[in-house]
Amino acid sequence: MNDPSQRYKELGDFLKTRRAKILPSQVGLSEGTRRRTPGLRREEVSFLSGVGLTWYTWLEQGRLMQISSQVLESLARTFMLDEQETMHLYTLAKQTPPTSFPICNDTATPMLQHVLDSLIFSPATVLDSRMNVIAWNRATTKILLDYSKISASKRNLLRIMFTNDEYKKMNTDWELTAQKMVAIFRATYGKFAGDPWVEDFVNELRHESTEFDSWWTTHNVKTDEEMFKNINHPVLGQLKFEYTSYQVLSDTNLKLTVLTALPGSETEEKIKEFLMNQT
Repeated sequence: MNDPSQRYKELGDFLKTRRAKILPSQVGLSEGTRRRTPGLRREEVSFLSGVGLTWYTWLEQGRLMQISSQVLESLARTFMLDEQETMHLYTLAKQTPPTSFPICNDTATPMLQHVLDSLIFSPATVLDSRMNVIAWNRATTKILLDYSKISASKRNLLRIMFTNDEYKKMNTDWELTAQKMVAIFRATYGKFAGDPWVEDFVNELRHESTEFDSWWTTHNVKTDEEMFKNINHPVLGQLKFEYTSYQVLSDTNLKLTVLTALPGSETEEKIKEFLMNQT
């Protein structure tokens, strides 16, 4: 396929067909009553992927454009592409496919989501290898952060730790926690250095945060571990937790993280009363 215009037309057609295959209910959207065609609207793709509506429209129109690996990654997640489809998407865009970093779905299985939902008073999330938040429970939404209000392309815990002011203020020991998170990600980065997604991500975050840029250059490494975590909630005040994480048996690229109220503290009673009064 030597003609660039033909290549990008093929890319646009491929995106349109993948968009048509995704039901709104699959990505947590309402079906609505005015849908004339199956699948997602372009506006919905833009919201879910974090890709600008105009820019995405140009992609479907087959315009000749330089497309970053992060955009491709986000679109692959939004359209729930399998490995073969993802490789095809990258090939059409003339980008190096993500052959090293594991490709994970951006939603949890129903069984895993049920586990999350059963942890009524413990904020819990599921992270992939890149620290993308792919699932969470109600306690997380009410106590920590409502991830549904963040586009999928920006729903990365490391990025949120450094760029979300609300989240930063809630972390009592923000500097220590943030440095630990950088060291954990650095250890993972060492396994996949050169991967297009991770290189783009690190470069963007270094540009967005002077703290991340400074700590990234120290090359500190650390593995995830059990720890105590303090949260300064705007309504409930100080909350004390035990932090634990677990590898997901059905997909070892995923990790379940749980914040459990510290025994002997007032945290559990505060959370119970608070959540009972929430609609």
